Amino acid sequence: MFATGIENSYPTIQGGRVRMDEMEKCRHYEFWKKDFDLVRELGIEYLRYGPPLHRTWLGPDRYDWSFADETYAELRRRDIVPITDLCHFGVPDWIGNFQNPDFPGQFARYARAFALRYPWVQLYTPVNEMYICALFSAKYGWWNEQMTTDTAFVTALKHIVRANVLAMQAILEVRADAIFIQSESTEYFHAENPSAIRPAEIMNEVRFLSLDLNYGHRVGSEMYEYLMDHGMTRGEYHFFLNETRKHHCIMGNDYYVTNEHLVHPDGRTEWAGEVYGYSVITNQYYARYGLPVMHTETNLGQGPNGDEAVKWLRKEWANVLRVRNDGLPIVGFTWYSLTDQVDWDTALRENNGRVNPLGLYDLDRNIRPVGQAYRDLIAQWRDVLPTQSVVLALPIFPPSQQQEPVLRRVESGARERERRSRAASAKLIDPNLEGDGT
Repeated sequence: MFATGIENSYPTIQGGRVRMDEMEKCRHYEFWKKDFDLVRELGIEYLRYGPPLHRTWLGPDRYDWSFADETYAELRRRDIVPITDLCHFGVPDWIGNFQNPDFPGQFARYARAFALRYPWVQLYTPVNEMYICALFSAKYGWWNEQMTTDTAFVTALKHIVRANVLAMQAILEVRADAIFIQSESTEYFHAENPSAIRPAEIMNEVRFLSLDLNYGHRVGSEMYEYLMDHGMTRGEYHFFLNETRKHHCIMGNDYYVTNEHLVHPDGRTEWAGEVYGYSVITNQYYARYGLPVMHTETNLGQGPNGDEAVKWLRKEWANVLRVRNDGLPIVGFTWYSLTDQVDWDTALRENNGRVNPLGLYDLDRNIRPVGQAYRDLIAQWRDVLPTQSVVLALPIFPPSQQQEPVLRRVESGARERERRSRAASAKLIDPNLEGDGT
């Protein structure tokens, strides 16, 4: 799968007074039809895309689907497969922020309502980059609740991941063959010197917490104590162990030049640049979770030479091939995003309106050199990746085939497998259950 995305971050800053709506800043509300044209011009069939949550979800069980109805109808007509992103770094004002314990349950209702309205949508990222969302909102103090404590971080993390898990369950009740491409930032922390080894080790465990909880992976004793000491209960922890939907997931690994960090002895960090690179770090994540992999985000700004982003594209693609040659089941690649972005040079902390030349197209929708290079790369490699991967094919169907009988049979089979899996899990918990446990 070759993909791009429409950048749709919408955190709040300045105590909730300013909404950093990237769809608005990048003029997608104005040019959305043109943007879909450009996706097709590049030869791309998969688009990371999602309706703006703060404009769509007006209150408990209250929705304004007007923009989503228009855009999703057009995606379907053009046979572009959306990887639907339901929550991207922010929540509506009426929810407040990620400290709100009502968020997970309410969000699951929203996810179910979306799945019912657009039943032909098969691919989802319920909550984008859960680790980054909790870190920037509740530990760094940059977005949303703008808090800076470990307790606030753990609170945000458990609410975000619980929302993700409950949303997966809600979507699967509607669409049993849904697949979740869980985009997450993949990170690594390097010790500056021996005195920094200890804080680096801790940070290298914390980076896994969102996916550990999401995939029901038991954390180590130190992380268990960290979670318990900062507000998670044993019952909440066991929810994540017991309710995972890992077997419906593809692990989306995002990697940027800023994802590796140098750790000082006092715990301060700074960007380390690309030290290990995507292939090494993706191998670490694969070894931990054993899931199919997709490179779900990368980009680099076009610099003064004009070819900086093109060179980065080639480097990331070489890393994808390296991962494949290592025997990992990698199924796709994404340049994120379709157009330039705005204010990501401050991680959306400042509302400067500064354009960041990270896209395949600029904000006037003129193609950049990296757009031309990505179009060529797709044309040259489209048929090679699936035929030489250990993953032969995924049961993913374009919108034009969503009503065909064969798909109904695939969905029926998925629903039956899910029923048997849940029955087996219930029997493990209570061996006295009769029959299939249902």
